[in-house]
Amino acid sequence: MRNLKQVWLATLAVGLVAGGIVAVTTATASAAESSPIGWASQNGGTTGGAGGSTVTVTSASALDSALQSSSRGMISLSGMHAVKSNKSILGVGSGSGMSGGGLNLSGVSNVIIRNLVFRNADDDSINVQTSSHNIWIDHNDLSNGHDGLVDIKRGSDFVTVSWNHFHNHDKTALLGHDDGNGSQDIGHLRVTYHHNWFDGTTQRHPRVRFGNPVHVYNNYYNGNSGYGVASTCNAGVLVERNSFENVSHPTVTQTGDSPSGNLRVINNYLVNSGTEQVRSGASVAAIPYSYTPDAGANVKGIVTAGAGTGKIGL
Repeated sequence: MRNLKQVWLATLAVGLVAGGIVAVTTATASAAESSPIGWASQNGGTTGGAGGSTVTVTSASALDSALQSSSRGMISLSGMHAVKSNKSILGVGSGSGMSGGGLNLSGVSNVIIRNLVFRNADDDSINVQTSSHNIWIDHNDLSNGHDGLVDIKRGSDFVTVSWNHFHNHDKTALLGHDDGNGSQDIGHLRVTYHHNWFDGTTQRHPRVRFGNPVHVYNNYYNGNSGYGVASTCNAGVLVERNSFENVSHPTVTQTGDSPSGNLRVINNYLVNSGTEQVRSGASVAAIPYSYTPDAGANVKGIVTAGAGTGKIGL
C-alpha cells in the first residue's frame, strides 16, 4: 500500500477533516476541478495524498519533514526542497506558500501541488525532473523566481499545469532542458497547460523540446514581451483556443539555438497581437483524453476570475 500524505501550509489548521480528507467548496465548477484534466489524468491518474494522514506545517524544518516522510502563511526557506511520491501539498487560504526557495520533484510520482504562493525562489519555484510522472500543479501564484517558475524536464511525463497565475518573471515554464537530451525525452514530456494566466511574463509559456503531443489550451496571455508558446527540437504542440492580448509573437517554431518544432493552432483569439507562427506539415500527435475547451473569446474573463490562489475553497 502506498504511504499517502497531505501537507498543509497555513497559519491555522482550518478546513481539515479526520483521515486526511478535505471538504472543498468550489468557487466555480470550471475553476476547481477535483481531479486533473489532461495528461495528469492518464497513466492511472494523479491523486496525491488523498486518503492519507494530514500534516500542517508552519516552518521550513517541519515542511522538509513532511515532504520527506515515507510513511500556513508564507514560510521562508532557501534552496530546493525535495518532495517524495504520493503527496498533496496544499495551501490554506490565498496567502499560504513559500518565499526564497522551491520544490524539487525528482524521480517521483503521484504528487499534487495546489493553492500555494511561490515568491523570490533562489532557484526554480517548482522543478519536475528525472522521469517524475503523474504530477498536478494547480491554482498556484508564482512570481519573481531566480530561474524557472515551473520547469519540467529529464524524461518527466503525464503532467498537468492548470489555473496558475504567473507574473513578474522572465523564463516562466520550460519543458525539456537541453537540445541534446532527446534520448531521455523523446516519447515523454507529455504535458497539458490549461487555464493559466501568463501575466506580463516574458517567455517560455511553455518553451517545448521533444514532447509530443503537448497541449496548450484556454490560457490567457497578456503583454508577454518575448513570445507566447515555442515549439523546438521536433516537438509537437497543439495551441488551442487561447487568448493572446498585446503579444507580438503568440507562437514560434524556433527560439535560441534549438532546431524547429511542430506547432498547430486552433481558434486562438488574438487582440492587438502578431501573427501565429506554425510549421508547414506539422506533425502533432492526437490528444488522447477528453476535455471541453472554452471559446477563445471567453478565456480572458474565465481565467482572470479563476486562476491563482484562494479560488478552490482550501
